[in-house]
Amino acid sequence: MLMRSLPMNDTARRDTVVPLRAAMAAPARRVESKNLLDGSRELVIEHQGAEYHLRLTRNDKLILTK
Repeated sequence: MLMRSLPMNDTARRDTVVPLRAAMAAPARRVESKNLLDGSRELVIEHQGAEYHLRLTRNDKLILTK
């Protein structure tokens, strides 16, 4: 496994070692909320047999509930 030392900062010691893959993690995928909602105000997401509701509020905030 490839390893590298992290630069020293206020909370980490110079000899802290992390896997190189973790240090070079790809950025999270981005999706516009308007593309997810597709003109509606609610989206149902199925995850491991459960339903989650992503709602757009009157104040244009997003709320995710189970």
